[in-house]
Amino acid sequence: MTVRARLAVAALAATPVIVLAVFFVYPVAGMVGRGLYPDGSLDLGGVLSVLGRPRVHRVLWFTVWSAGLATALAVVLGVPAAFVLHRLRFPGVGVLRTLVVLPFVLPTVVVGVAFRHLIAPSGPLGALHLDGTAAAIVAALVFFNVSVVVRTVGAFWEGLDPRAEEAAATLGASPLRVFATVTLPGLLPGIASAASVVFLFCSTAFGVVLTMGGLRYANVETEIYLLTTQELDLRAAAALSILQLVVIVILLGLSARTRRAPAPGRAAAIARRPRRRDTALLLWTAAVVVFLLTPLASLVLASVHTDDGWGLGHYRALQTTGQGNALLVPVTEALWTSLRIAAGAAALALVLGCLVSYLVSRRWRTRMGRRLSRVFDGAFMLPLGVSAVTLGFGFLITLDHPPVDLRTSPLLIPIAQAMVALPLVVRTVAPALESVDERQREAAASLGAGPLRVLLAVDLPVALPALVAATGFAFAVSLGEFGATSFLARDDHPTLPVVIFRLISHPGEANFAMAMAASVVLAGATSVVMLLVERLRVGSVGAF
Repeated sequence: MTVRARLAVAALAATPVIVLAVFFVYPVAGMVGRGLYPDGSLDLGGVLSVLGRPRVHRVLWFTVWSAGLATALAVVLGVPAAFVLHRLRFPGVGVLRTLVVLPFVLPTVVVGVAFRHLIAPSGPLGALHLDGTAAAIVAALVFFNVSVVVRTVGAFWEGLDPRAEEAAATLGASPLRVFATVTLPGLLPGIASAASVVFLFCSTAFGVVLTMGGLRYANVETEIYLLTTQELDLRAAAALSILQLVVIVILLGLSARTRRAPAPGRAAAIARRPRRRDTALLLWTAAVVVFLLTPLASLVLASVHTDDGWGLGHYRALQTTGQGNALLVPVTEALWTSLRIAAGAAALALVLGCLVSYLVSRRWRTRMGRRLSRVFDGAFMLPLGVSAVTLGFGFLITLDHPPVDLRTSPLLIPIAQAMVALPLVVRTVAPALESVDERQREAAASLGAGPLRVLLAVDLPVALPALVAATGFAFAVSLGEFGATSFLARDDHPTLPVVIFRLISHPGEANFAMAMAASVVLAGATSVVMLLVERLRVGSVGAF
């Protein structure tokens, strides 16, 4: 690589690195530093003593076993569904893929409200007495993460060379033996990658546990929130944040080791029509879809059921500030605020994510180049699992004085949400750029095209669907982001997820009814974005 090329690479890397350093590393370090240096001097003993508290032990144990169980259930539910949705061809399969992936980007508070209504004593499943139980929290975590397994394993399944399976079948192996000896070994990297990411998402879940756990159940994420907002125990919050960060780095490392890009020119499986032996898998997938649709359908029905029968009274109430003036602004105003912020966050995440994706997708010729690329890629995955609560509180205590004072800036929330959405953009765009045949770039360059012309003529046509999909995913994730935004949103300019949580936190049936209606609106906006993304058929979550 020439000196000029190295300078160009350094210039491209500088912008995302500076943004990550200022708006992620600095706030998180500031939050952790407040706990490690409570009196201006390092106090490791105090931090270690936090980990010896009985309540911390209970929080850690609940986080580990609930995330582990939810991960196992998501894998069991998702792997058969991945085969049906990615290896079979039948009418409506595209719609089913959309329905399965939708929970992944639904706002956490929406899912919390939906499950709370479903399992409440007066709800459709009230007879099961699941309200306020750990089982309900695990079910909600599975609801969120089945789509991660389906997309990740489905992407691997689509990339498997069918000739090996055909050869085994020709030699007389039964379908079960073909799966056990040929298909499953090829899927194991995808299953391991999906499981590590799902465990990461479950162990860092915030909105679901906060809205459904009450005072009885708390994971590390909600405990950090309570320690910072209610108890002002920054030492304990810092200890948990450090522990969480260590676990996240390990999980991201495991996911990176199992993730692989499809090799150019490799034979891929072609979707086929269902056969009789696929009946059990089709029924299993139908049950998974019903499981995913039931909370949402219950929420929609409840939102149009009023004391006078069926109607839109709860939706008309969104133009008010709720029972007892629970809000300072109407829900409709919060919706427009959310849409504006999400648009800005998506734009910022897309610009940064494209720069990172371009750099990590290059096929570097030197060992040092490949090593730096992996480090670069891993650094920009850290916001994927680092506590959004830690990030949001870090913004408050670090970006409130020169040289970076954003206390009153309208950019504060979009930047925080862009940091949360950035890993999704990278994991959507980078695989598309990695799939470009290097020979096409070399051919264009040999014909006299410069680097920019090669990028526009070769890379852009391949990556364009991924770019549009990444924009949609970033917009949807930002629209429903709650963890960091709950710290940063002002009472007179709240986002819709913050408003929903405030409504369910205030007493009164009218407020909860408004929360259900607002949740449907927020879920509907997210669904529209996801429908547009799915039409592009980009395996975004599968890129994890």
